[in-house]
Amino acid sequence: MEILQVAQHADDLDRAAAFYELLLGSPPAAQYDPPGLVFFNVGISRLLLEAGAPSALIYFQVENVTSRVAELRASGVKVVGEPHVIFSHTDDTLGPAGTDEWMAFIEDSEGNTVGLVSHEPRHDP
Repeated sequence: MEILQVAQHADDLDRAAAFYELLLGSPPAAQYDPPGLVFFNVGISRLLLEAGAPSALIYFQVENVTSRVAELRASGVKVVGEPHVIFSHTDDTLGPAGTDEWMAFIEDSEGNTVGLVSHEPRHDP
């Protein structure tokens, strides 16, 4: 079983589509208006933006959280949680063994919180 689709609340579909295009680095896969739906392909899943959806806390995997947050901040994106190590992986249960899991949080154009995650080599002091 795989996650097929996640829906995210968007009051302004054009504004939200522009934000997620910046975040994801690709344009929407489809837009239907009416009824007011915008879809993005994210790996094997779809992100659906629509006014009737509730706010969801979505986490996107990025190459490097610290550098991606810097890029997004420079583009005017609001950072609501700075990059930090949340977990060190000692085995492969939830991520590659020997890596640190970095996380940060941003706010999308609609006021939803979005998580960014990366796995990076552990930096022991």
